Amino acid sequence: MLRGPQHRLRASVAPAAALAAALLSAFGRCSVPERSDPAASALSPYFGTKTRYEDVNPELLADPVAPRRDPELPAGTCTPVQLVALIRHGTRYPTTKQIRKLRQLQGVLQAHGPGDGRRGLGAALADWPLWYEDWMDGQLVEKGRQDMRQLALRLAGLFPDLFRRENFGHLRVVTSSKHRCVDSSAAFLQGLWQHYHPGLPPPDVADMDCGPPRINDKLMRFFDHCEKFLTQVERNATALYHVQAFKTGPEMQNILKKVAATLQVPVDNLNADLIQVAFFTCSFDLAIKGVKSPWCDVFDIDDAKVLEYLNDLKQYWKRSYGYTINSRSSCALFQDIFQHLDRAVEQKQRSQPVSSPVILQFGHAETLLPLLSLMGYFKDKEPLTAYNYKEQVHRKFRSGHIVPYASNLIFVLYHCEDAKTPKEEFQVQMLLNEKVLPLAHSQGTVALYEDVKSHYKDILLSCHTSEECELPKVNITSDEL
Repeated sequence: MLRGPQHRLRASVAPAAALAAALLSAFGRCSVPERSDPAASALSPYFGTKTRYEDVNPELLADPVAPRRDPELPAGTCTPVQLVALIRHGTRYPTTKQIRKLRQLQGVLQAHGPGDGRRGLGAALADWPLWYEDWMDGQLVEKGRQDMRQLALRLAGLFPDLFRRENFGHLRVVTSSKHRCVDSSAAFLQGLWQHYHPGLPPPDVADMDCGPPRINDKLMRFFDHCEKFLTQVERNATALYHVQAFKTGPEMQNILKKVAATLQVPVDNLNADLIQVAFFTCSFDLAIKGVKSPWCDVFDIDDAKVLEYLNDLKQYWKRSYGYTINSRSSCALFQDIFQHLDRAVEQKQRSQPVSSPVILQFGHAETLLPLLSLMGYFKDKEPLTAYNYKEQVHRKFRSGHIVPYASNLIFVLYHCEDAKTPKEEFQVQMLLNEKVLPLAHSQGTVALYEDVKSHYKDILLSCHTSEECELPKVNITSDEL
């Protein structure tokens, strides 16, 4: 892990190569679950966006509320003056669509049991209790609330100056309208209350000093409000060509045959979607109930890597570098973050108190991935396609390591003063999932705020969501009489 401004890479190193090396070091390795987590499966690092936060940060298994003291924060002459956090909701239930596919798969197993003896894994899964119901439909689970409460406790411990009790009433909290995000914001605030008032039950969020979170889907679900994205990607049957092609490609077909043999059902009764939902059921049972279900025994690590790639293909083409509009649709959110930072700089320069020391924004994996792509992170030399799985084994774009449940991207603004001179400056540090994220322009762990703004000048000045998301006008002419 890179530490401190003194560890910036030499200028002679090509910026792109240095950033790639830093990111690979920080996020490219698989996190092996610790022995204190017996329910965890060897498949755990490969669940993509269904990955548990503790599989990215396994040290949390030992102590889930101790603040992370790594990263090294700037020297004592620098004081944090504002924190802007973009947080994905915590662990959730499967969607109704996924639950219905699981029922379909269990129906296949029950219809093709291996005779009256009903032995083997297929028979065991045919009888395995299916406890998911349609009403759950992606809602936050208790484990997800715990994810948020514990994250709040860790951040409050890591940045005590910003999360002082007297700042609680000045919190700015924004959330997506989805229940899992609204509930995540409430659980986070409850965690802060617990930090301030140990042992006292928290009041309703509406009765807290900071007031209830504000719903703002134009910020947190910008993709729903971008007509170009909706038309060219979301509703475009060909936009996910590589996802569909990979489903019928040799890697997935090998898994299909292997799973059919393992479950003792005709291969024609299975498809890539059912295989994927079986894989995700292993992840849901682990994340929600903390159990290693028999669904995990259907797959080995080689299968898991292929299924992770299938999930990453979807995220890449629908939310990341696959199409330019995926990331450009997040410009307004990016600009909103820097407007907060600008306001804090201006207030500090006028010797005024910072009006909002902590800004918390709760969204989705689909909120974070486009923004990180807009900023240039986790971009591989070659695009992910249906045909280069083997070449992408060591790719940087692994969605489970970037946006697991409760993932968070944090901007910290520091005011720095030199005791020997009247010089003052503002610096910025970024954290992804509580680890230092090397800055794209310098690969250092901290940089001058003006340098960061200069690097992203195009986005801050030239990216207008209304223009980016406007569909191109087509002039229709005809030569016919």
